[in-house]
Amino acid sequence: MSTDTSSRTVTHHAAPTQFTEAGGIRYAYRRFGQPAPVPLLLLQHFRGHMDDWDPALTDALAAQREVILVDYPGVSSSGGEPGRSINEMAQQVLAFLDALGLDTIDLLGFSIGGFVAQEVALIRPGLLRRLVLAGTGPKGAPRMHGWRPDIEDNARAPKSGDAEHLYIFFAHSDNGQALGRESLRRQQARTEGRDERSSLAARDAQYNAIVEWGIPDHAALQRLTGIKNPTLIIQGDDDLMIPTPGSHTMAGLIPDARIKIFPDAAHASLFQYPQEASAEINAFLA
Repeated sequence: MSTDTSSRTVTHHAAPTQFTEAGGIRYAYRRFGQPAPVPLLLLQHFRGHMDDWDPALTDALAAQREVILVDYPGVSSSGGEPGRSINEMAQQVLAFLDALGLDTIDLLGFSIGGFVAQEVALIRPGLLRRLVLAGTGPKGAPRMHGWRPDIEDNARAPKSGDAEHLYIFFAHSDNGQALGRESLRRQQARTEGRDERSSLAARDAQYNAIVEWGIPDHAALQRLTGIKNPTLIIQGDDDLMIPTPGSHTMAGLIPDARIKIFPDAAHASLFQYPQEASAEINAFLA
């Protein structure tokens, strides 16, 4: 049962962590922003938790709608075991939404969250009104089968910190790195009730799911034609983690899709340019 007791008008840093249970799993989540008929659920990146979102992005989104953040099972403040495939993670997200009694949402998936969001859209198309896919790619696409060595080394480091984060997520230009440091300062500004670092078991389970998703499979790309929801695709022009051409593939195969590529940006373009990204997302959702 949900324990939703917070005000929906608080900001990212002030939103209390709440819990609900589904299938014996205790899900940690936060809800904040303007009450609206259709809330926006955000699904996080590899190893990420609720405090790894950039509040400059989430608060700008919450100024116009209710935003929901959640930790996947086995990640940070949520209980249970981490999903070992993208499909299993999608089923967990659906169980969480059922526990909250939500039957219509907008959905934003970032990175591995974008894989999960695609699966949710295919499994339960009637649930979604609109879909946003950021820094992500399609199942079975070229160059998706694992990460290149330098990215894997930084992403899977046992105690991944600011240096690894900047290397993976932000453009390697002076401007990209400076904007990345600003984003990290915003993410780290919350001091009360922060999420804990995700476990190495969650890291390994998620990476296995990522590798499986990326097994070359040309036929799997046709699944994208089954996504009928209006879709916005966002990516940086030089994503070293999930190759940018995959976004163009998704835009070509999802019937009602539009695409926005940010220049001088890498994996976390929506954190590097939060004002521009939130403006794109708000306009699309409106």
